Amino acid sequence: MFGAPRARSDGRRHHGSCRVRASRRGPAGEGLSAASDTVAAVSLVITTVNVNGVRAAAGKGLLDWLATTSADVVCLQEVRASDDQLRRAIAPALDAGWHVVGAESSAKGRAGVAIVSRVPADAVRVGFGAEEFADAGRYLEADFGAVTVGSLYLPTGEADTPKQDQKERFMKEFAAYLGERAADVTAAGRDMVVCGDWNIAHTERDIKNWKGNVRKSGFLPGEREWVGALLDTGRWRDVGREHHGDVAGPYSWWSYRGKAFDTDAGWRIDYHLVTPALAEKVVEARVERAATYAERWSDHAPVTVRFR
Repeated sequence: MFGAPRARSDGRRHHGSCRVRASRRGPAGEGLSAASDTVAAVSLVITTVNVNGVRAAAGKGLLDWLATTSADVVCLQEVRASDDQLRRAIAPALDAGWHVVGAESSAKGRAGVAIVSRVPADAVRVGFGAEEFADAGRYLEADFGAVTVGSLYLPTGEADTPKQDQKERFMKEFAAYLGERAADVTAAGRDMVVCGDWNIAHTERDIKNWKGNVRKSGFLPGEREWVGALLDTGRWRDVGREHHGDVAGPYSWWSYRGKAFDTDAGWRIDYHLVTPALAEKVVEARVERAATYAERWSDHAPVTVRFR
């Protein structure tokens, strides 16, 4: 759905390219202003959730959740649908006033990310300049006034296989991009949130059974060091962890197998990484864990952050 030239919206080139499209704005939502350069003072609420297939999730409870959420922007991962299929799956939400942009994967039924919002985005960019992943449906970002929001689905990987090699190539390219974007948005006086399924539990606090997973993708030493390096630059802050403090979890993903959900044997792999000025404005961060196993509409729970 993004047919614009493959270039950055500011006219500069990255070590590759991004697909860009400008968008018109519509009526204001709860926290987003209709003014092109303003975020309303009341609050800005951003949620991320891996839907594990948007068409299935829509039938299980996603649509009901969208009808009641306080979120202004919702980042979706693992959409696993074409852009047309995505729009059909969430048609009732679109009819109710939501807007959506998506980045589907060239591999049918795989990956895919989207951003659902109460007002149209000012501009949309697909990808992060890495040609290998340009059509992988792994990253999408959109501008809403002075805030840029990115939806990320980092590859899962599999230790000691080509899938892990691919994941690590993605990580290397994406880290470089995040460094550049943080510098760009800060210099422009803007803020940025990159949220999504990072597929890495950063520390032992982020995974219930960490001892049993030290050799598995998602908790490998190199992956954990990669997240730590992003945070150590000072350009990005894990506001969920900062808000919850030094506690176990709260987890955002539980396997459908066994009793992982019932025993809270989960992983915290869904993060909001935020540029410093906006990170100072966090007033709430929560995992919207379903009350019961039967009420789940994905194996991930929505993770929501409210900014003042």
